[in-house]
Amino acid sequence: MFRIIFRLGLGAAMLLSVPVFSQVTLSDGQQVDDRYLEDQFYIGVGYNVLVDKPDNVAQRNLSYNLQVGFIKDIPLNRKRNFGIGLGLGYAINSYYSNLMATEEAVAVLYEIVDESNFNRSKLATHAIELPFELRWRTSNAEDYKFWRIYAGARLGYVFSGRSKLVTETGNTTFSNPDIEKFQYGLTLNFGYNTWNIHAYYGLNTLLKEGTTIEAGNPIDFRVLRIGLIFYIL
Repeated sequence: MFRIIFRLGLGAAMLLSVPVFSQVTLSDGQQVDDRYLEDQFYIGVGYNVLVDKPDNVAQRNLSYNLQVGFIKDIPLNRKRNFGIGLGLGYAINSYYSNLMATEEAVAVLYEIVDESNFNRSKLATHAIELPFELRWRTSNAEDYKFWRIYAGARLGYVFSGRSKLVTETGNTTFSNPDIEKFQYGLTLNFGYNTWNIHAYYGLNTLLKEGTTIEAGNPIDFRVLRIGLIFYIL
């Protein structure tokens, strides 16, 4: 399924990225491009909040997000201030908590541990993402500072997911098969000029359904991300 979605998204982005140039001349003789495109490259940083945590599970340290990618801007009206965006990106996410994961012969065991017994426990993921946005903005061919509101959805494929535990006596790390490969959620980006707020809410869980703590309580982590996103071109 992911391969089909990935190929369709990449093919659409390549097809739609063929440049079309057109210029109009203003009364003062200045020429501007009336076929301009906006916000096609992005880079973002954010803080990951784990919601729906089991009792006694707490976050620690800085659970961060880094993202970068390309979104094809597709205006839908003559003013070019409303349209859609379809893109391809890459994201790194880390989630720190007091939930320790231990690799066993046939499964991964999870245990809530006393914070004095370890330095850091984290889940880390690397993902390819397909963002889709409905775009509204106050831009025009002459003004490069404008308001924007971009709402949409994002599908991610986790190609690398690991658990790591750091203690006074050493480190242990392993590839965690319980991390859900497909992550999807809703996004909202809004702001003015350079500074834009980015928000993401995951619609499915970070770990696969049925993953539990030793006591049998389900681990139904969902991700709420708040951060900044910067657009170029």
